[in-house]
Amino acid sequence: QLQFVESGGGLVQPGGSLRLSCVASGFSLDYYHIGWFRQAPGKEREFLAAINRDGGSTGYADSVKGRFTISRDNAKNTVYLQMNSLKPEDTAVYYCASSMWDGIRRAQYQYHFWGQGTQVTVSS
Repeated sequence: QLQFVESGGGLVQPGGSLRLSCVASGFSLDYYHIGWFRQAPGKEREFLAAINRDGGSTGYADSVKGRFTISRDNAKNTVYLQMNSLKPEDTAVYYCASSMWDGIRRAQYQYHFWGQGTQVTVSS
């Protein structure tokens, strides 16, 4: 069965950190660019970060630049999102997704396969 499994979410205090993992099952991540998105209640899903196939190129949304870092370990078939200096407005369900479009892509339609999401709650 082809799937992404996200993990690492949870409850964290403002200013804290979390590292999300996205593990591919049933296929190799080597061929895909990977993006992280999030969706807060009542809001549209938004792009956060993306990384190309070999990890040599990354891109970030302005809202998370300098706080979040995307990385990948193709040997482990895993992509990570390190999130630091978390704020209450970072509370959302976080998703990873794969893309075959060249370059760093920010639009949801450019991603064809999505994980089920992991909840991140930032609250004191």
